[in-house]
Amino acid sequence: MLKNYLLIATRNLLKNRMYSFINISGLAIGITCSVLIFLWVIDETSFDQFIPKVDRLSQVWSNAYFDGGIKSWKSVPLPVYEALKTADSHIKRVAVTDWGYDHLISTGGEKRLMKRGFYVSEEFLEMFEFPLLAGNAAQVLDDPRSIIISESVAKALFDNEDPINKTIRLDNEHELKVTGILKNVPKNSSFQFDFLLTWKFREQVSEWIKKNNTNWGNYSFQVFVETNEPGDKAAVDKSIKMMLQNHGEKDMKPELFLYPMPRWRLYSNFDNGVETSGMSDYVQLFTVIAVFILIIACINFMNLATARSEHRAREVGIRKSVGSRRVELILQFIGESTLISFLAFVIAILLAQLLLPVYNSLVEKELVINYASKEFWLISVGAILCTGFVSGSYPAFYLSSFQPVKVLKGKPTVGKNASLPRKVLVTLQFGFSILLIIGTLVIYRQIQLVKGRALGYDQENLVATDFTSEVKKNYIPIKLELLNSGVVEAVTRANSEITNINSNNFVGWPGKPEGLKVIFTTLVTEYDYTKTMGIKVIEGRDFSEDIKSDSSAIIINKAGLALMNLKEPIIGTELDLWDKKRKLIGVVDNVLMGSPYEPVKPLFMVLDDWGGSVTIRLKKTKDLQASINTVKSIFEKYSPAYPFTYRFADQEFQKKFTTINLTSKLASLFATLTIFITGLGLFGLAAYTAEQRTKEIGIRKVMGASVSNLVGLISKDFSVLVIISFVISAPVAWWLLDKYLDRYTIRTEIGWWVFPVTGVIALVFALLIVSTQALRAAHANPATSLRNY
Repeated sequence: MLKNYLLIATRNLLKNRMYSFINISGLAIGITCSVLIFLWVIDETSFDQFIPKVDRLSQVWSNAYFDGGIKSWKSVPLPVYEALKTADSHIKRVAVTDWGYDHLISTGGEKRLMKRGFYVSEEFLEMFEFPLLAGNAAQVLDDPRSIIISESVAKALFDNEDPINKTIRLDNEHELKVTGILKNVPKNSSFQFDFLLTWKFREQVSEWIKKNNTNWGNYSFQVFVETNEPGDKAAVDKSIKMMLQNHGEKDMKPELFLYPMPRWRLYSNFDNGVETSGMSDYVQLFTVIAVFILIIACINFMNLATARSEHRAREVGIRKSVGSRRVELILQFIGESTLISFLAFVIAILLAQLLLPVYNSLVEKELVINYASKEFWLISVGAILCTGFVSGSYPAFYLSSFQPVKVLKGKPTVGKNASLPRKVLVTLQFGFSILLIIGTLVIYRQIQLVKGRALGYDQENLVATDFTSEVKKNYIPIKLELLNSGVVEAVTRANSEITNINSNNFVGWPGKPEGLKVIFTTLVTEYDYTKTMGIKVIEGRDFSEDIKSDSSAIIINKAGLALMNLKEPIIGTELDLWDKKRKLIGVVDNVLMGSPYEPVKPLFMVLDDWGGSVTIRLKKTKDLQASINTVKSIFEKYSPAYPFTYRFADQEFQKKFTTINLTSKLASLFATLTIFITGLGLFGLAAYTAEQRTKEIGIRKVMGASVSNLVGLISKDFSVLVIISFVISAPVAWWLLDKYLDRYTIRTEIGWWVFPVTGVIALVFALLIVSTQALRAAHANPATSLRNY
């Protein structure tokens, strides 16, 4: 019987080639989209899951009251590290790390690498259990001058030699011994590093660390906790909550809490001290899109199968008359849909494999289809059966319900509402397509809004490079030679790049309300900063090398001035910073340095030599690479140990839009494919409708109906369905997008024009498809139509 069912299913596929092509290609494209989306979703949800004790690991966060609300930080004072070791019996281990930075590592010869490394305490590897290819996790960090390198770094520096006990030079200053080799850190890890250094070594070489060992007011360190059991978090939170306040930090009423590692990737956004969202929103969004795309592809099959029911009616009647039971017919039709699902799935996997390189480039990941995974095959079989059942269930129950007596006497009586389910399904298809089109347009407008904000500085030909130890020693001659090179307009240095300010502090001013705590973006720089960046001084003056007192002066931005509400004269007002008085000498225009989705924050600028980065304004030229080469040669002259690396400010700024750009690209791509799948189904349905009404069209044509009348006759029903789908989906789209945009302080308005434009696009798209079949039927010879029917 199974062989017979398979034979019949194959014959039907070959007999109805056009409808088979529409069904299989529609399902294949839908499954391909779903596979690609779920690969991305699985990668996002798998972050850190490879760590054995992930459910017992947490980072110590702090809630602090300032800026009119509760702000949540994942950085804490350094003394928290030691204090937590004895704070609660539920705590098994505590580790401290820095934020990870690029360092120069070399073997003393020509092999020099700039790689990212973390300073970590000795508990780190025992807690997070990153796999070691050589060395013992409990011992590799014992020697302060140890370095643990990844296998890729080991290969790059030592080729095939054994690196253990070999010497590596760090930042061209320190000799360290290799005591361990790490397996390369997976891409789906919250920690990304190429080597590890010991915290003990940092304490030995950094006076700043020594000063902060007892400083409870500097929130600059990452501290991690391993609890005895996954459920110990609540007890530890209660024990450590008031730790900072108990050590004198009363101003901001700071409170410590543990933030579990499984939530770092997907739920790391906080609003007023409460976890809100994160990447989880995008995971949920694209999961829903994947499911709906698959449903739309299934709807195509259901519509075409039920629409063509009359062609299978006689077969059903004969089978029932010779003894076939309804359940056998249902199994046959579901079997046919499962065969189509299987063929579509095979094609979809081939398409997905071919598209993966392009898709990986789009989502900036290294996704693969793991054919060796049992889960992959179980999910695949489940998806084939589920898709086959969903797409074939309604046609199977519908066709198997025909009564043999009525069928064998003539055409089955299907009732006036027989086409209603098809209309509902077409409406659902177009409704989802319209929703995706509206979403794509609104997200595009949001991107353009934030990208079009006034920057407050000039990004053109602005290049940043690292302020290394050698650059620090030779900064003055480097700057002079750059300015005399003929390709550089201005040079400055600062504690961080203009696109990535990473320091914040509190400022006091006359008349500041009691208890008000507002955080200021901190810029520690030198003369020529505003000139190099192209920042406008709107009041007062800039720092001047000719005025020695400027070393204790301060400049604020327009947002800071608006907050302070200072009395006239503003210039000359003394502000409180770091327990010292600083005279306000100028006000600069607001500069967009932080999130482009947030208002510009208050900022202050002071003079000092903290270092961080060097920024160079290149002169306008047609040969930018030649200018870069000139700059490179100067840096290599004074800093030969370090490879010259540089970053353009405009390119770094664009990285702030990575997530929303990805959302826009994926939404646009899958919206287009969804519309294509819907169009395939509509094409098949329109072709069948025209075929069914061939006799009617022939009679109408004989009676004098024009081609336009006939096209309008066939198109009218489909037009009504598109309009209904628009009326239903438009308000749903508005509500969902309004909720989505609420996450941004700087957000676009959902313009009214988006809806009629989308409605017209959907209607014209549907009419173009339907009209192709309607025109074909309208131009047919009526004599042939009436003779054949």
